[in-house]
Amino acid sequence: MNLPQSSNINANILASCFKNTVATYKFYWLLAIVESVEEGKVKIPKIELFSKMISSAWYTVNYFKISFGVQDELHNKTILIKELENLTIDIDKIKLLKKIGNPSNKQTTKELDHFDKNVPHWFLSPWFNQSSKNEIYIRSQKFENNCLYALFREEIIINPHWIVYLTENAKIIKDFCFWNLSLFLQSKNPNVPDIPNKLIKPIIRNSLTKQTNDFWKIVFEKERFINCIFTEKPLRFEDKNFALDHYVPHAFVSHDLIWNLAPIDKGFNNRKSDRLPFKEIHFERFFQLQEKAFQINKTFKPNSKYMEEYLTIFSNLDNFNKERFKEVILPLITIASNNGFSYLKDE
Repeated sequence: MNLPQSSNINANILASCFKNTVATYKFYWLLAIVESVEEGKVKIPKIELFSKMISSAWYTVNYFKISFGVQDELHNKTILIKELENLTIDIDKIKLLKKIGNPSNKQTTKELDHFDKNVPHWFLSPWFNQSSKNEIYIRSQKFENNCLYALFREEIIINPHWIVYLTENAKIIKDFCFWNLSLFLQSKNPNVPDIPNKLIKPIIRNSLTKQTNDFWKIVFEKERFINCIFTEKPLRFEDKNFALDHYVPHAFVSHDLIWNLAPIDKGFNNRKSDRLPFKEIHFERFFQLQEKAFQINKTFKPNSKYMEEYLTIFSNLDNFNKERFKEVILPLITIASNNGFSYLKDE
């Protein structure tokens, strides 16, 4: 993916900012700048840009638990600020920016200021090869080499030659950032699925109503009740005392495929959140329920589109077996645990 060319500026230099990337700050710094320019800002306080970096990384780090690398300070600060400000992982971005911009904890401001040590001037290094931090500040203030912005102690000022380019190509530049960011994060999380869809907070989670009515309802009808795999409480369709839940958390798999879903006790679901099932206790119950649901639907609703979703793990619908199910499910649980998802037994 390439950036659009322009006769007024050298877009290739901007693209070169992402060569030899060892941390995520460059992606989030440029995203913050473009977002501010879209808002009509030319003179932008650094603290505002640092706050936007945190807010853009928030969901990826705190909800999806994607690793940025053990030494990535943006990842570490995002987690720390969540604790310092006592914020939820699903806080609205606008509220988050307001909260960070007016922190209740002075330590939050200190953590944001940390980015000033390296981020603003090193991002400009392609325009000023082998220059020191002080030299970059001085030369940028003259917009030497038609650099992207001028650096000052508390703020940056966008180069007038770049304003039109950033404004007209904002979406493409952001897509360029997300594309390169997804490649970078995939290298840090080689076994984690669907990295691109974990870079921003979804507008809304998909409803599981169709899966409930079109797949699980007939299981309830044929069995009369289903025992919750966690609490063993009897669940009945007519009682509406269940919720359809992801066995491996949605925050990790990022899909609603039928082989990862099961009706569970509604009250327990509210407490479970995105914690992992205890493999030695819950897997056998989950598999038995899945096998039962599969066989019922294969018999009475063989043409259901949800039956086709089993083909993502089985070679054909006559090959439903426990060992293959283990090969798919259990490694996902282990990888999710390694990425920071906690087990139910840790409560």
